[in-house]
Formats: sequence, C-alpha cells, structure tokens
Amino acid sequence: MNLLSALPPGWPMIVGGVILWLLPKRAQAGGALGLAILSGLLFWFTPVLGDGETAKTFSMLGAELQPIRVDSLSRPFGLVFHIAAIVSAIYALHVRDTRQHIAGMVYAGAAIGACCAGDLMTLFVFWELTAISSVFLVWASDTPAAYRAGMRYLIVQVGSGVLLLTGAIIQYVETGSLKFDLFVSEGQTLFGVDAISPAAWCVLIAFAIKCAFPLLHNWLQDSYPKATVTGTVFLSAFTTKLAVYSLARGFAGFDPLITVGCIMTLFPIIFAVIENDLRRVLAYSLNNQLGFMVVGVGIGTELAINGTVAHAFCHIIYKSLLFMSVGAVLFRVGTAKATELGGLHKSMPWTTAFCMIGAGAISGFPLLSGFVSKSMIISAAGEEHMFGVWIVLLIASAGVMEHSGIKIPFFAFFAHDSGKRVKEAPWNMLLAMSIAAFSCVALGIAYPLLYRLLPFDVDYHPYTITHVVTQLQLLMFAALAFVALMKSGLYPAEQRAVNLDTDWVYRRLIPKATRGGQVAIELVDQTFRHDFLLTLRSGLRMVQRSFNVNGWIGRTWSTSTMAFWAATLLAISLVLYYT
Repeated sequence: MNLLSALPPGWPMIVGGVILWLLPKRAQAGGALGLAILSGLLFWFTPVLGDGETAKTFSMLGAELQPIRVDSLSRPFGLVFHIAAIVSAIYALHVRDTRQHIAGMVYAGAAIGACCAGDLMTLFVFWELTAISSVFLVWASDTPAAYRAGMRYLIVQVGSGVLLLTGAIIQYVETGSLKFDLFVSEGQTLFGVDAISPAAWCVLIAFAIKCAFPLLHNWLQDSYPKATVTGTVFLSAFTTKLAVYSLARGFAGFDPLITVGCIMTLFPIIFAVIENDLRRVLAYSLNNQLGFMVVGVGIGTELAINGTVAHAFCHIIYKSLLFMSVGAVLFRVGTAKATELGGLHKSMPWTTAFCMIGAGAISGFPLLSGFVSKSMIISAAGEEHMFGVWIVLLIASAGVMEHSGIKIPFFAFFAHDSGKRVKEAPWNMLLAMSIAAFSCVALGIAYPLLYRLLPFDVDYHPYTITHVVTQLQLLMFAALAFVALMKSGLYPAEQRAVNLDTDWVYRRLIPKATRGGQVAIELVDQTFRHDFLLTLRSGLRMVQRSFNVNGWIGRTWSTSTMAFWAATLLAISLVLYYT
C-alpha cells in the first residue's frame, strides 16, 4: 500500500489505459470502466491534507517537486473527475474503438494527476498529457474536418503547456521554487507598478487558454462538436475544469478575472441562440458556465471559492448529461442539427426525460444541482456589494435558460415533428444518463453532502424564500420571453448556416491577408531581381568593354604618360608625408 500511495492519483487509468490494447476489443470497454472504478476507490481512501499524510515531496536536479498534494481544494475536483470518468466509461461500453478507450482513460487520469500536483513541473507534465491524449477523441471521428479541428486543438493546447513551462522556468530562476501556489497578492493588477510578475503572466495566459477566455475560446467550439459521440462527453468534463481549478489555486482574488468572467457569461449567449448544431450550442453554453466560475475565482472570498468549486462539481455532471443526451440523438439519428430534429420524444422518451433534467439543472431550477451551486457565486457578488456583477450574473442566468434550458430539449425532442422514428438509446447510454440525472437531483436536494466537500466551512442556505422566489421569477420570465419570441417570429430561425466567430480572424482573414502579402512580396521580388539583373549585366558589359583590346584600360599607353603619373603620385606622397 505504501508503494501505491507514492503514485500520483489517477495512475491506474494512465498505466492501465496504455495497456488496454492488449485486451480483446470486446473487453476493452469493461476494462476501462474497471480502471476508472479502481482509481476512484483508491482516491476516496486518500487522506486529505490535515488529516494524514497526503503530500509526497522529493528533490530532482536541485528542485523540490511535489507530485502529490491532496487538500481541501484538489479533493472535490479529484472526486468529480472520477465520477465523470466512470459515467463516461459506462456511456462508452458499446464502443469497439481501442483509440477512444485508451485516450479516454489516459486523459481522465492525467486531469486527476494535474489537479493533485503540488509543483509547476508536475502540473506541466500532466497538463501536456491531457492535451496529447484528448486530441485522439477528436481524431477518432475519422473525418477530414475532425482531423483539421484536432490539429488546431492540439496546437492551442500544447501552446498553453509551453507557456506554463516558460512560467515555471522563470519562477524557478527568480525564486528557486517550483511550488504551485497563489501567484498574486491583494491589490495586484495586470499592468503598472503593482503588476504581476512575468512568471505569473505566462502561467495566467496558459490557464486562460485552457479555460477558453474570450478571444481564446474558439478551440472549444471548433473541436468538441467534431469529436466522437462518447469523446465529447469526456472532453466536456476535464480540460476546462482543470483550468478552473488551476485559476482557483493560483489566482484567487485577482480582480481582473471578475471582468473577464462577466464577459464570458454574456457573449456566448448570442452565438448559442443562433447556432443550429446542438453540440455547438452546448459548447457555447459551456463557455457561459465557465464565466460564472471565473467570476467566483476573481471575487476570491471563501463563499465565492466555495461557489466556484461547487458549481464546477455540479457543472461537470449536468453538462455531461446534456452532452450524453444530444450524443444519444446523434448516435441514433445521425445528426445533431436542430433543423433536422424534432418529435423525438415519441421514440426516445427516456433520453428526453434525462435531457429535461439536465436542462433544468443548468438553468438553476430549485431542487436541482445548478441552483445550490450557482446561487453561491451570485450571493458572493452581492455580499461584496458588486451590484453590476450581480446584475450581469442574473442576466446570464436568464440567457442560460434560453439556450440550454429550453432550446436544447425543445428543438431536439419537440418543436416540429421531423418524422424520424428511431430506437431508444442503448442500455449503457441510458444507464450513464440515469446516474448523471440522479446526481443532479440528489445534489439539489441533499446539498449538505456537496457542501461538506468544499474547501471552506459553509454558512450558506440556498433555499431561502428570497433565493427561491427570485430564481423562479427569473426562469418564468425567460420562458415567457422564449414563447413570445417564438409566437411573434422574432426568435432566430434554425437554419443551415456557418456562424462566424472570432476564429474567422485567424482561420480566414489572416491566411487570406498572408496569401495577398505573399503575392505582393513575390511581385516585388521578381521586379527587383529583374531590375538588378539588368543593372548587373549592363555593368559587366561596361567592364568587359573597358578591359578588351579597344577599351581605355586595355589599350597601350605612352612612356610619357607613365612618367607623368609616377611624378604625380610621388608629389602627392611627399606632400602627405611633410604635412
């Protein structure tokens, strides 16, 4: 047991995942599930910092490394990552693709190892392992579009890791330490006299990329909808929440994050409302939910950090449920486009019910998990007298109801009848969705169980009359707005189209401008070379004419001319010598 305790959490999934290919294909899915359960049991019995030995430290090349640190912040993330891995493995039991099982297990194990890393170098190793393993879940779709999206995803994720490594090196050079802890102090800003250090800058940008900050977010909507049905469920759980954990560990209370988070909660709403691909709608919705967590990290109080951790915990479960329900539709129908769906509640009633629970949870309906977590962040903003932030979060909550609470189940299972009649989702998909749906309800009702896992002592009661009435009013008016817009024809019509996002700049504008610049450079180059060669040829002909027999240099000179030039040179030499 001592040997096992010296290994980083998640190691059974990493090591076991790599050797899954030795098993017959029919046994690989069950093997992956067994690895996730084994890893979860080992993690459950890992003592928490303060209750026992949890930190493993050793020195390498003069640097102190801490590959294992399980404390009150990392433990809830480790637990929910294991839950997500188990549910995702159940959802993928029907899959006979070795790549997906290996990639899913290594990816989940690496994310767990990263959230339990106590130093930046260990974090970097697991950070890059999550990037490299997860891209195979995109490529496993085996389409040209998936391959291109996977390459873009890999470039972005590996680039994030390079920035993290750069920050680690700078910190080690400046301080002699690689410890992964708080990078900021009270009152620090991005610029100016009190600006954060260069190391903190590099690490913050690395975290920002993985957390899909505004203008750095397009990799998420680009890659997730192109991954496999089961791969998207894995992807939705780990990458971005690992970034949220890292921000909470390193930048809690950093005020600029409040502004960033507020922007993140608002801008995806528009894109989600007009998007036709329901998996892209969920990807934009994921961005929106990350914004709530980033705001909580920026506020940095105990209530806000508790709210961030609780919301990340609940979000992983209900977002996985939504991706699983839309994935089941894609698996049976062959499309996730809203224009081609509708009326599926008749043939997929269980999937419809589970999707409705997930939609209710993400919208924050009382008695569901989203209500008891999101309200903590909103209340934290109110307690700090951040009225503007409080208003933004309320507006964003209404937006969530529009694009995820209503749009996803409505256009997938109701709306117009597409005439498609398919089988219900496979039993393993239904089992995975039922576990996630039960968890959404259980966490919403038995919320003290969730609050006991949080980093700080909780003195918060979500089910007050004020909280419940305010939330119900918000949800009611959001639903009325949807109905009114649909009846009046003002709600954006679902249509087959490509909606432009900021990635248009680097995927279309810059390449086009680069191609135009390249043409201009080639034209200038050709013109310059042509003129230069003409001038060179003219000069060579002149030299040739000068040195030939009839040229002025090549002809025979008289003796008197030679004597004249000799006397002239002698005179010049004497003048220079005696002056």
